[in-house]
Amino acid sequence: MTTNYIPRLKNEYDDSVSNSLMNEFNYKSTMQVPRIIKIILSRGVGAAVADKKLVDQAVDELTLISGQKAVPTLSKKDVASFKLRKGMPIGAKVTLRGNKMFEFLDRLISIALPRVRDFHGIKPSGFDGRGNYTLGITEQIIFPEIDIDKVNKISGMDITFVTSASTDNEAKSLLSLIGLPFKKK
Repeated sequence: MTTNYIPRLKNEYDDSVSNSLMNEFNYKSTMQVPRIIKIILSRGVGAAVADKKLVDQAVDELTLISGQKAVPTLSKKDVASFKLRKGMPIGAKVTLRGNKMFEFLDRLISIALPRVRDFHGIKPSGFDGRGNYTLGITEQIIFPEIDIDKVNKISGMDITFVTSASTDNEAKSLLSLIGLPFKKK
């Protein structure tokens, strides 16, 4: 007999977060309630122009952190001042959906963010006006999957939460109820 595993945050969203949002914004249908569609982890590697192995390390680290295979990102145009050619690998990214997304979000909230030095919450200014939120992390070593002895260079990454919310206020309520610790003013 196989049991279908459902991540803790997905259960929490289904049980309480969606009802809270429904009451807060007076939605008429449960289909109007915002939800997280995907989480994108991306990392630019500026020094990759000189050393191609740095992109491979970034891909490996993002794969470890996310639990899903990351892909290298390629430059879209030539930039002579950076010695950059179109099609050169200059970063890495991974897009999480479904259960893997909720598992990553749970690890981010409960394990990784509390490991940040002098952490007082995440900035509420990362919204884009369409209900999506981007969080910048300065060190990849806050994730327990990364072995600090094998890290050549400490670098950061961007984590983008793409939601179905139509406004930043709805998205902030959604992310707050799920557990992202926003700074209090």
